[in-house]
Amino acid sequence: MRRYLRYGLMILGAVLLAVPAMAAEADVKIAAFNTLKFAALAVGWGLGFAAGLCGIGQGLSVKAAMEGISRNPEAAGKIQVAMIIGLAMIEALTIYALVVALIVLFADPFKAVALVAGH
Repeated sequence: MRRYLRYGLMILGAVLLAVPAMAAEADVKIAAFNTLKFAALAVGWGLGFAAGLCGIGQGLSVKAAMEGISRNPEAAGKIQVAMIIGLAMIEALTIYALVVALIVLFADPFKAVALVAGH
């Protein structure tokens, strides 16, 4: 029951945050500023979320590798190579999140939406 309440509150919060972003604005400059404001907010949350979860994943990966090496020291080389490759893949996810965030902030993907809406 608590899980459903938590999910419901998260969805309600997302909807309440999205309502001002979707409101029609009469002035183009105000609409552009609001779009940029919410894009910056989304980028901040997205990067924080991605970096935090990737950090947790890296920590769990290193923990598991160290436990494996301590149980089987002869396989340390193979475990270490697999761990480093895994860490590189996890770090790549964070870099992809950074690239998407930079595109949202600086490439202005919302320009096409404004053109279609007639602003």
